[in-house]
Amino acid sequence: MRVKRGVAAHKRHKKYLKLAKGYTGGRKNLYRSARETVERALAYAYRDRKAKKREMRKLWIQRINAAAREHGLSYSRFINGLSLAGIEVNRKMLADLAVREKESFAELAKLAASKLTAAA
Repeated sequence: MRVKRGVAAHKRHKKYLKLAKGYTGGRKNLYRSARETVERALAYAYRDRKAKKREMRKLWIQRINAAAREHGLSYSRFINGLSLAGIEVNRKMLADLAVREKESFAELAKLAASKLTAAA
């Protein structure tokens, strides 16, 4: 018996055209253009989910550095002082403290500075 593949092909085409909703011109109507555009978009999305993690960490470090310098410490000396004090707070939380709770961050900076002078 002859196998007809129209149903599977139609389903596959519909899948790509559904993902291409919102695109302009032939990219939303024509299967080949839609497929190429969707595949490229998915590749960019995958790549940028990885890049987003790096970008966020860079942003947190910049915020911590700016806040630490207000208290007379560089970023690296601040982090070193925290590790000497045995404080293990991740950079996301430190950046959040630096922005939202300046008093708490000031206490951490003071503690880090005291541990640095004690170690020196």
